[in-house]
Amino acid sequence: MQEVWVFAEQEDGVLSEVALELLSKARELAGQLAVRVGAVLAGSRVEVLARDLIAHGADRVYLAEHERLELYQTLPYANVVADAVRSYAPQIVLFGATVLGRDLAPRVASILRTGLTADCTDLQIGSHKDAATGKEYRNLLLQIRPAFGGNIIATIVTPEHRPQMATVREGVMRLAQKDTGRSGEVVRLPVDVRAEDCPLVILERSRRPRKVDLKKARVIVSGGAGVGSRENFQLIRDLAHALGGEVGASRAAVDFGFISKEHQVGQTGTTVRPKLYVACGISGAVQHRAGMSEAGKIVAINTDPNAPIFSIAHYAIVGDLNQVIPMLIKAAKER
Repeated sequence: MQEVWVFAEQEDGVLSEVALELLSKARELAGQLAVRVGAVLAGSRVEVLARDLIAHGADRVYLAEHERLELYQTLPYANVVADAVRSYAPQIVLFGATVLGRDLAPRVASILRTGLTADCTDLQIGSHKDAATGKEYRNLLLQIRPAFGGNIIATIVTPEHRPQMATVREGVMRLAQKDTGRSGEVVRLPVDVRAEDCPLVILERSRRPRKVDLKKARVIVSGGAGVGSRENFQLIRDLAHALGGEVGASRAAVDFGFISKEHQVGQTGTTVRPKLYVACGISGAVQHRAGMSEAGKIVAINTDPNAPIFSIAHYAIVGDLNQVIPMLIKAAKER
């Protein structure tokens, strides 16, 4: 059957957005391989979610329901997914690079004795030739991710073992339009979760809501190393407030301690697609551009007329951000 699978992460009966993003990518990969798309859905009383998964691209939903799967625990979930893979032999299995996905995927890969690439930012189908043996492999999953602190982009393959597995960062795959007219099949998996498979007793759960949601922001104003200091980053906040947007940052600004990592945009941060992206004092390294280049409109402010960020900017302002930003704030407020 050799399907392309996505682990459909859910919590309290709500599907994670990254699972739906991955279904869009899975449809693309499956189309190139001429196979079907499957989604593995585990939990308690979650069958109602199968309809959404089908509408977002799944041809089959592999449903594992059990009362002991209501709350996530590593061992029972890993056993359920591994058993399903053994039974139906998909060639690719994708997980979101969430807290849950980063915990579950390595355990499943270990059980199945296969490889896993973490935190991918792109997935493609391609070929690979082993330099040592001369053997050529076709229709492999090319698992693309930043390496060495984001300074290079690595392409990783799993030529001999199956399934090919990867975790994918949130937001890097475009979420396709929901199609309520799609039809699909629900396959119920046999599930036997024993008490000894659940060594933990969950007494209480505490959640901390996200303070920043860059993925959903329509306007983002980001600052880079050129902002100069943590105190000077207030200019970025003021402009974001005037435009009704969120505050972003380059990796350099985060590394310098100007702002916290949850604001970071780029391959090692959050991938965003706002209507408007204002880059202030950001040179435009390839890792940053990869995380924001699909914005509707890009305005770049930099003193260097040759800064790489200008190569993708719709509007380039060559000047000192300390002078330019107050003028933009004034113009925004006057309107």
